[in-house]
Amino acid sequence: MTPTVEQITEEALSLPSEARALLADRLVESLNPSEDGYVRQLWQKEAITRRDDVRAGRVKTVPGDEALERVRGIFNK
Repeated sequence: MTPTVEQITEEALSLPSEARALLADRLVESLNPSEDGYVRQLWQKEAITRRDDVRAGRVKTVPGDEALERVRGIFNK
């Protein structure tokens, strides 16, 4: 019997975080490569927009160590 998507998901979520990240990477890589170019274009456009926002002073940057501390604080609650 073939496992359902729900069964696979449940098993995948029980894996350690490093294994889940590897699985996620492999799943993304398996998607239609013709869509990959389009997705890359969208991310490139987003990156340029974010860079321009920083350079123009429209957003305030946060040092990396401070950002990580904030994220850890959110997840450690």
